[in-house]
Amino acid sequence: MRLWSVWWSCVEPLRPAFSRGRTFLWFAAAVAAACVRPDLAGVTSFVRALGLRRTCYAGLLAMFHSTGADPDRLAELWTHTVLERMASVLLRSGGRPVFLADGIKVAKAGRKMPAVKKLHQESDDNTKPEFIFGHSCQAVAAVVRAAAGHFALPLACRIHEGVVFDACDRRSQLDRLVETILALGVPVPALLVADAYYAAAKVIKPLRAAGWHLLGAVRMNAVAYRAPPPTPAGRRGRRRVYGEKVRLRDLFDESCAFAEAPSPLYGEKGVTLRYRVADLLWRPVGVTVRFVLVIHPTRGKKILFCTDTATHPLEIIRLYGVRFKIEVSFKQAIHTLGTYAYHFWMRTMKPRPRASGNQDVTSDPPAYRDAVRRKLRAYHLHIQAGVVAQGLLQIVAALSPRAVWRAFGSWLRTVRPGVPPSERVAALALRNALPEFLADAPENHSLAKFIRRRVDPGRAEGMRLAS
Repeated sequence: MRLWSVWWSCVEPLRPAFSRGRTFLWFAAAVAAACVRPDLAGVTSFVRALGLRRTCYAGLLAMFHSTGADPDRLAELWTHTVLERMASVLLRSGGRPVFLADGIKVAKAGRKMPAVKKLHQESDDNTKPEFIFGHSCQAVAAVVRAAAGHFALPLACRIHEGVVFDACDRRSQLDRLVETILALGVPVPALLVADAYYAAAKVIKPLRAAGWHLLGAVRMNAVAYRAPPPTPAGRRGRRRVYGEKVRLRDLFDESCAFAEAPSPLYGEKGVTLRYRVADLLWRPVGVTVRFVLVIHPTRGKKILFCTDTATHPLEIIRLYGVRFKIEVSFKQAIHTLGTYAYHFWMRTMKPRPRASGNQDVTSDPPAYRDAVRRKLRAYHLHIQAGVVAQGLLQIVAALSPRAVWRAFGSWLRTVRPGVPPSERVAALALRNALPEFLADAPENHSLAKFIRRRVDPGRAEGMRLAS
């Protein structure tokens, strides 16, 4: 019962994102099912997980397509809930909370799904094909400190390309990501950590204007500039903005300028790396940026940067090492939560060639464009439901680890006292505690009453929950 009490205390504040109480309860039921379902077969697995009557399938579909749910407002409320409940364990640098951003490409069948396009996967993993058809999503997560290191708690994820509604809309994927980040309402100052793809003026300039700083990496062929020399007195003309051009990779040749230090990366002990700091002007943003050149004994060379020149170089290295945690979060979202296991098809969708890019609907009738928007809203609400479900599992595991292990009811070789359990362990614990929650919850508990009325005792799942 304690686990579900913590769970409900984090879900209840999301009510203002829904115009009707019934829509919110359907969403809460979907999130509860996402937390406890044993399989990832779309919305039908939600019905099976809670032992609901077959007619509830239509209710869940209607909720995901409802105009009474606002995914953007939902992401904002979820962010505020996370920052409030996890304030004491958020990773901070210089007093600023640290956030992560990255992209994920999900394979989808594009014949009846809007926003599906041909995507190139830049990955060293040989299990991934070079090209896929699917949705390109961008995600934002908060970094939380744990006993065994850190983990990325997801806040929002959106499909940022694939459909063109307005020919005059020139916003890129990076522009839309920045809009998503700023719409979360995070108190500033804050720090965003991302990879080299996001080292662009379209990301840095609006974030700096809003009080954020960006920490990331640049490519080995990047260049910067030294400060210009003083202008002689009485010289006419505009002052120079940039001084001598510097190829950053050439700085690795000056070995005497490097310092040695123990590696600040998590999980590394007894490893010594070499680093060099260079505060240089970066033309894409027109300001001085702190570059940190790193030589790792096994991982090779890397050029990191931070728009805050007061950040210590070892802190920059440490924070960039945490960036990989969002990749782990994606893995859990795919294999444990089924965040991207949606397949809401659009029956009236026009056939598109397999090699097509963005779906241009600017010349289509308004009714068709509205139908495409309706499907995209359903995709975003399903993704956000998975984001909330994954965050709830992490919060429950972090705030009540002993209760999770007590309700786990199984065996695991790698149980470590004091270390928060994984999302899968927390999901199993919530699944085992669900019958107790439905039986012992007060009669006026809105979610428990909502699920009780729709349980089908004629099925094995419903019989287990009703008994």
